[in-house]
Amino acid sequence: MPSRSFTQYLIITAKGLAMGAADAVPGVSGGTIAFISGIYEELVTTISNINLSLFKTLKNKGIAAFWEQLNGNFLIALVSGIAISFVTFIRIAKYLIENHPILIWAFFFGLIIASILYIGKQIATWNIKIIISIILGAAVAYYITTIPSLASNDNPYFLFIAGAIAICAMILPGISGSFILVILGAYKTLSDAVHDVDLKRLMLFILGAFVGLLSFSRVLKWLYKHYENTTLAVLTGFIIGSLNKVWPWKETISVFSKETGTEVLFNTVSGTGTLSVLQKSTQDFDTYKTIIEKSISPNNYSVINNNAESQLIYALIFMLLGFLSIFILEKVSTLKST
Repeated sequence: MPSRSFTQYLIITAKGLAMGAADAVPGVSGGTIAFISGIYEELVTTISNINLSLFKTLKNKGIAAFWEQLNGNFLIALVSGIAISFVTFIRIAKYLIENHPILIWAFFFGLIIASILYIGKQIATWNIKIIISIILGAAVAYYITTIPSLASNDNPYFLFIAGAIAICAMILPGISGSFILVILGAYKTLSDAVHDVDLKRLMLFILGAFVGLLSFSRVLKWLYKHYENTTLAVLTGFIIGSLNKVWPWKETISVFSKETGTEVLFNTVSGTGTLSVLQKSTQDFDTYKTIIEKSISPNNYSVINNNAESQLIYALIFMLLGFLSIFILEKVSTLKST
């Protein structure tokens, strides 16, 4: 594994901070950040190399050889950044999504547009197979964004399963691990566990994530080794398809009512057309949760929400900021880190 200076490890920690912040938002993938920042392949390779041979090395050659084979310094630098950022930003993200949903989603929409351009240009050869792979990847990701969210599942052991599934998405560019948690009905349970420092629930989630990560990373490593160009095409498609999730202007079709424990049509709950508008006006973010929603135009957003401000100009500014942030991240990634 490459030899790095302390400053270079700090840069890796900073990339981990960016990954953690992205994974805290349902709709944005930390894997995308890893790819853009130039550490994705090393991350997948490092994780996939965690196996029984590591412990043989520890037994036969000592801890120094074990740590080097593990690429331990890289993992510690990256994981510490991810953990600090995720725990911190999940609270910030909750506030922004509740109080400034259009602007935060606009920022990430711009970020993902730039991600598509960045990852797409890594494809070395273009042909019909690559185009089909992009289309299929986009179709799968789009379909995932339209899956209705399940009701919140409070069973702590469910977090093990949710962690194993969500971690696979977290290391895939374009597929948000947090959004998978939302679909599974585990996002609020995990958020509450983080807020309440519920060690049992947190450890179950971490254990599930660890099992899922070790398994899925080997699949990714094999795909990169044998079908790198096609894999990049599918990942690009994933990111294109995920744009539907982060489109800032939504119409809420149905919601889950905490009081009745059932799914209800949103137009029977409120005269507004978007749940976030109702929640912001009442400051009640717990009674109803979105199950089905669809993307609409900024003009239609104003119409269905009693002429509420669509914040179009500000949203465009935030889209531009998100777009430019990718190029800043790409610039940082060119700093010598290998």
